[in-house]
Amino acid sequence: MSRDREHPRYAHEAAVTFRVNGTAIQSRTRNLSRGGLCALCADPIPFGADVDTDIVLVFDDDIQSEALSIPGRVVWCTPVDDAHQIGIAFRPLDAGKADYLTLFLRYLDDSRTEKQPRHGNVDDRFR
Repeated sequence: MSRDREHPRYAHEAAVTFRVNGTAIQSRTRNLSRGGLCALCADPIPFGADVDTDIVLVFDDDIQSEALSIPGRVVWCTPVDDAHQIGIAFRPLDAGKADYLTLFLRYLDDSRTEKQPRHGNVDDRFR
């Protein structure tokens, strides 16, 4: 039996910073949707932890979007090779943040056939 998702997922690598209990954790997304994201992190983030999430699109020529800051909660954390795959569910958003998230997702939808963000070097941001 297949599970229908409430929101479409966009397989996209964006730079993301999680702030958990005063600690900033740099990561990158594996996919993103209106309801949350999946990211690959070097270190685990505990299940149920509240996180502030800053998502940044990275384009050619090292141009970056303004950070989209969204509150969330860790809904799963799974070891994968020498890293951890983290599932974040977004908290309810005010109208401004919801509109900005819609703009982000619209860009990702359009970029499937048009403008392509740089995928290979998002890790350069963290060196």
